[in-house]
Amino acid sequence: MLAKDRHFYTHAEYFALEEQAQVKSEYRAGAIVAMAGASLNHNRIVKNIAFAIDQAIGGKACETFLGDVRLWVAKRNLFTYPDVMIVCGQPELVEGRRDTIVNPTVLIEVLSESTAAYDRGDKFQAYWSLESLAEYVLVDQYRLRVECFRRLSEKEWRLLALTKTEDLLVLDSIEVAIPLGQVYQNVVWEAQS
Repeated sequence: MLAKDRHFYTHAEYFALEEQAQVKSEYRAGAIVAMAGASLNHNRIVKNIAFAIDQAIGGKACETFLGDVRLWVAKRNLFTYPDVMIVCGQPELVEGRRDTIVNPTVLIEVLSESTAAYDRGDKFQAYWSLESLAEYVLVDQYRLRVECFRRLSEKEWRLLALTKTEDLLVLDSIEVAIPLGQVYQNVVWEAQS
């Protein structure tokens, strides 16, 4: 049995499709992958984090962008939409685009059952290639757990795992500390069976 030929999309084809699409999609080295919708808890967490960061960085040359602003990871041929992206200094854009950033300082992803392995694996490996990236944060939406990866060198990252309401998510690169209680404010936990 022969495998069905797989269509490899160009960047121009991806942008043309994305501009008319009802749902966002990632571009992964020629493949277009639709992104799943987000839960209420996912949205609450993203809103809480963005609000806390915006309050804390007032007056600094950093800016917060949410899931509708695209990120380009050139070395991995990846266009994606991080849940929260912080850029310090002037945002650098893909040539000819006004919606695609290339120089994030901090990236934050809220984990779902369908994306957790990808966010921890291939996506994180792609993010490693971003020279501007100082910190990568994974937030679990099903239990109280935040993992903050801080870049120590080109190939070395330090993991801080936070699991208590009073723990602080400290983002050194933007001089921000957020209590986990604030990250998870208004989150409704499902009953554990």
